[in-house]
Amino acid sequence: MYTASDLRKGLRIKLEGDPHIIVDFNFVKPGKGQALYRCKLKNMLTGAQFDRTFRSVDVFEPADLQEKKMQFLYREEDKYCFMDNETFEQVYLTEDQVGDMKNFLVENLETEVLLFENRPLGVSLPNAVDLYVKVAEPWAKGDTVAGKTKPVTLETGYVIQVPPFIEAGEKIRVDTRTGEYLTRVKD
Repeated sequence: MYTASDLRKGLRIKLEGDPHIIVDFNFVKPGKGQALYRCKLKNMLTGAQFDRTFRSVDVFEPADLQEKKMQFLYREEDKYCFMDNETFEQVYLTEDQVGDMKNFLVENLETEVLLFENRPLGVSLPNAVDLYVKVAEPWAKGDTVAGKTKPVTLETGYVIQVPPFIEAGEKIRVDTRTGEYLTRVKD
């Protein structure tokens, strides 16, 4: 169990039966009376955010969250299918639950799916993934200006800025946290 003094940004607690994450946190000690803990909470199931004030005597149950290694299988309309590597069970996440990670999901990619009481909440990817360049404008030799980049479209449909020497069909490494080009990958 957590007490109010344990509250901090990023802490995951169970409140009214649902998992919540603390998005913002302020400690207030008025001149008289007991200390107050003002928090902005986000419901991890619905995405709803709200403010709540707690007293120092309040206690909280930790959210029963677990991360499982799963493999991304395929996308079907707005659902993303992941398979548990041990039990081979399949779970589906919505496009909202996947968020911007959809730009880096390719078949058979090893991921970690966040579960609350065996219900999927979200997905986290490795820090870098290797993707093929699908569309790239040709590069004119001699067109070399320091820091110049060009847009390319990756196999997932994501558009990214890369150095001008990258061509269609090449494999590049992309940082999934920032969405930026890292390096060219040799097969």
